[in-house]
Amino acid sequence: MIAVGLDIGSIAVKGILINGACRHQAIEPTGWSPREAGNKVIYQLLDQSGLQAKNIDQVFATGYGRVAFEGADRTITEIKCHARGITEIDPGIRTIIDIGGQDSKVIRVDANGRVIDFAMNDKCAAGTGRFLQVMAVALGMDVSELGEAEDSAQPATINSMCTVFAESEIIGLLSRGQSRGSIIAGLHQSVGKRVAAMVKRMGVQKEVAFTGGVARNAGVKRALEEELGCSLIVPDICQYTGALGAALFALQTQ
Repeated sequence: MIAVGLDIGSIAVKGILINGACRHQAIEPTGWSPREAGNKVIYQLLDQSGLQAKNIDQVFATGYGRVAFEGADRTITEIKCHARGITEIDPGIRTIIDIGGQDSKVIRVDANGRVIDFAMNDKCAAGTGRFLQVMAVALGMDVSELGEAEDSAQPATINSMCTVFAESEIIGLLSRGQSRGSIIAGLHQSVGKRVAAMVKRMGVQKEVAFTGGVARNAGVKRALEEELGCSLIVPDICQYTGALGAALFALQTQ
């Protein structure tokens, strides 16, 4: 049984191919066409594995753009996929914090990876990767540079979590001589407070995993840990947990 799981997000498409004990992963910017990006990821996975498209038995898709991808045998919710994927990585996880490009999610799971409860912020860019991406542009940086560039000893106070107002606030802070490092730390604190509030409303159940593209940002991880008072586990494949879950569900159709 050869299965592919695709997590089609607003910023990137992540894919995992499972062929017995072999697993391959690939990522591609979503761009203007989730369908085209999804196909590119599948081509990458086939190239890595030395397989042909006819060898794939099932393709399951999840994520923001799953309905736009016509090559899936089935679509499945990202909440279920993240729960299934993280339980495969670490069965001890009970709370998942996932921050992607367009939304942030908190998911509670049981010992079997079943979803007990979840909360999602998908109505506003605050507390998402998109928010950080816009702020990075205002600072003249790439979003991947933010984590290492913060000055956590002197975080600036960011009063607004509205993307438009926060951008204006940052420009004002820069013009008054505030260092970029302190501004970045303040942004991380703002995101941490926003997401931690969702976690606290649901109740912190350890162990806690941090997934999604933003999980690679050490500053946001630090801010969340300070707000929640516990350590976060960041899997090596933190961006791929949704894709992994989709692929594992596809395997179950055997």
